[in-house]
Amino acid sequence: CEEMIKRAVFARELGVPIVMHDYLTGGFTANTSLAHYCRDNGLLLHIHRAMHAVIDRQKNHGMHFRVLAKALRMSGGDHIHSGTVVGKLEGERDITLGFVDLLRDDFIEKDRSRGIYFTQDWVSLPGVLPVASGGIHVWHMPALTEIFGDDSVLQFGGGTLGHPWGNAPGGVANRVALEACVQARNEGRDLAREGNEIIREASK
Repeated sequence: CEEMIKRAVFARELGVPIVMHDYLTGGFTANTSLAHYCRDNGLLLHIHRAMHAVIDRQKNHGMHFRVLAKALRMSGGDHIHSGTVVGKLEGERDITLGFVDLLRDDFIEKDRSRGIYFTQDWVSLPGVLPVASGGIHVWHMPALTEIFGDDSVLQFGGGTLGHPWGNAPGGVANRVALEACVQARNEGRDLAREGNEIIREASK
């Protein structure tokens, strides 16, 4: 834990705005210590979930990621990888959105179809933004906009760096696609049906 805090202090001295922590491999106590340090010193804490599949993808034992997500919210963090529903980290849509809401909303009604088995009132406990990442690119943008709404982080790695014209055009393409999809949604257009057309219009 001491070494972890030392690295966070060093990152802050360098002017880094965000530090990342693997909360399952690092442990909940260490994560909470780091979360307190980050809150006290103006750093954002980005949470990675390495090792989660060993725990939450076992059918006969382990625990669902919903439980791990709620534990993270209690431990502390600003955003966490949550799966995408689309891309390479696909998950069942309703179940994924169930634990996404448990991460970011203050009050969540019981809804068994979304894996929420009892009403959850977080009172004043800060929320955590879901991070969609893993094999996503501009053509996923209509679905991501529809699925995650406004309060989320969309992390495009290869979807930016893999652009045939280079990194900067990749970043521009993502931003243009996002703004086009948000505008289309706000105008009442059907992203699921018209998504590809919206992206093509924006790319002209």
